[in-house]
Amino acid sequence: MRQAVITAPGGTDRIVLRDAPDPTPSGRELRIRVRASGVNFADILARQGLYPDVSNFPAVVGYEVSGVVDAVGPDADPRWAGRDVVAVTHFGGYSDTVCVPEDWSFAKPAGLSHEQAAAVPVTYLAAWQLMVVMGSLSADETVLIHNAGGGVGLAAIDIGRHIGARMIGTASSHKHEFLTSRGLDEAIDYRTNDWAAETMRLTGGRGAELILDPFGGSHWKQSYRALRPTGRLGMFSVSGAVSSRLPGKLKLLGLVARMPLFNPVPLMNRNLGVFGVHVGHLFGEAQKVRGWMGSLLEGVEDGWVRPHVDRSFPLGAAGEAHAYLEGRHNIGKVILVP
Repeated sequence: MRQAVITAPGGTDRIVLRDAPDPTPSGRELRIRVRASGVNFADILARQGLYPDVSNFPAVVGYEVSGVVDAVGPDADPRWAGRDVVAVTHFGGYSDTVCVPEDWSFAKPAGLSHEQAAAVPVTYLAAWQLMVVMGSLSADETVLIHNAGGGVGLAAIDIGRHIGARMIGTASSHKHEFLTSRGLDEAIDYRTNDWAAETMRLTGGRGAELILDPFGGSHWKQSYRALRPTGRLGMFSVSGAVSSRLPGKLKLLGLVARMPLFNPVPLMNRNLGVFGVHVGHLFGEAQKVRGWMGSLLEGVEDGWVRPHVDRSFPLGAAGEAHAYLEGRHNIGKVILVP
């Protein structure tokens, strides 16, 4: 098989294409011949040496794939053989072949291409956890979606539209027309406007009931201040570290130093809640996540889950895919195709 390997922490030139022996499925694993793999900000953080889950190099990252099962482990259901599937992987997704536990594999919806299917697991599961499971968003509430043009942002717009909530999003101005066509109610250009002041204006000075924030650092403080009473701040990722000018791991340390310290007493006094989401740390909760994924795949069939692939890159151009995502050029998902 072929894999896009991060040889050492650093720039995009540290990703190289290498051959490796085909894996053999064991236990309840399925071996998938990959047709498409998702690219996420966690992969960029890993490449820069800023992702704690990846401490040893060389490393093959990647959390989601879509493809065809060509072999099953001795304890897996043999009926998976030959089926099109979409799967959540605990790394290894930047490969043309990968073994995945049966519990983390799902039948690919017939109406989705493999590239579209690979755009579902990480972003939609994160958005579902943020908005439905922990955010408890309802139709009479307002959600502020930061980085609304990213993969999680577009997934959140689909889910918010399905719930019927009012949605405000931050994004570069050239993305606004597309985002409003997808269902976003109001778009804020964070580069030219004070998004916090604009959010307060759009909500009549009350703030949002739910805010989704992937940036980290002092940005979380600003989001917290923009919450309405009974509001919830959902934090995921620390993508702000990518744009830091500090060298190496100082990027992450600088971001951590500016993070808020949440005190239970002010939270009680203001009737606010804060929580964090990391789909990559839910591998001990397979049945719970299967339930979420089941709801999302039903959403595909019903037409309200609409994965959008911005651009696909060959597996050998994974470095270019990272640069494209890192530069925030994308609207929606970036995909690798072996």
